Amino acid sequence: MRRMLFLGGLLCLSLGMRAQAEAPSASAAANGLQTLTMCLFDFVGQDGPVHKTMKDMLPDFMRWGVNLEFNLFTDDRVASEVFKNDGCDMLNLPGLRAREYNRFTGSINAIGAIPTYEHLKMVLASLTSAKSARYMQSGDYEVIGISPIGAIFLYVNDRRIVKPLDMAGKRITVLENAPETAYLAKELGLTPVSSSILNALQKFNNKAVDITGSPGVAYEPLELYRGLEPDGGIIEWPTIQVTMQLLIRRDKLPNPEFAQNVRELIFSKYDYEIKKIVEAEERIPQKYRIKINDDAKNAWNDLFRKSRIALSQQGIYERKALTLFRAVRCRFDPVLAECSAQDRE
Repeated sequence: MRRMLFLGGLLCLSLGMRAQAEAPSASAAANGLQTLTMCLFDFVGQDGPVHKTMKDMLPDFMRWGVNLEFNLFTDDRVASEVFKNDGCDMLNLPGLRAREYNRFTGSINAIGAIPTYEHLKMVLASLTSAKSARYMQSGDYEVIGISPIGAIFLYVNDRRIVKPLDMAGKRITVLENAPETAYLAKELGLTPVSSSILNALQKFNNKAVDITGSPGVAYEPLELYRGLEPDGGIIEWPTIQVTMQLLIRRDKLPNPEFAQNVRELIFSKYDYEIKKIVEAEERIPQKYRIKINDDAKNAWNDLFRKSRIALSQQGIYERKALTLFRAVRCRFDPVLAECSAQDRE
């Protein structure tokens, strides 16, 4: 069961397989429903956690005039390629990969931009508002739902690593679709080790790297204590909030209300999804948790802020999105130095 919960949360993993498409509903045409096909990415495939969640939403889609059919994929890259080549009308992707369709919502994954799940809830509440619909639209595509996967924390094999400068010379996993990791490796003088999300964690367990990033939901099913022993730990300061994003081709929208209805439905499940994520994080033994002081937090925050500004200048992050996230951070803590800085986001 715990492994299934992890697979539902860490949907960035991939196996390179395509599952069988589901049969269409025979009664759809008779009921006057518009049929939409969805490239559904689920690591497990048939009857996996995402597939089950989407099937639970089918009555809502039918109320909104849609008969939704699924083409199942266990590789997010393949699902994205089929979607781009008109093979389906809807698609779900991890936010890091969804960034190529919408840079604004893809910026939710900006490094250090959203410190806690309370911050993330406020951000998603703002983006779920009908007033924010224009930011959900980009070219031929529209984001019609964003849900949490969990915060990424740094796993280190040496508990003495607590500040950015402590990382110099260490080996760190760098992901091909996350330029944030390559940027940090260069800035801090780290040795980058190219990885996928799945083998990044395997490399950490096998001592091939000193540092990697992972959500708490991965700890148990992937036995990350193997990489943490004997002297490692998890820095309790989140680096990135990972999300799952649902997209649709705008020319396939069945009616003007559909996108907003789906966004509100998905956001209504936020508290339930976060509860599962937090429960998984709380099961991690205390002995592996590295609590950091305010000086260390300030050092990380300063690095994160400079990184976001640089990456936005490179066109990776959307500047308007970063401004929203800064406003949310200052809403929670108005005395932050960045709230009055001349070069604030």
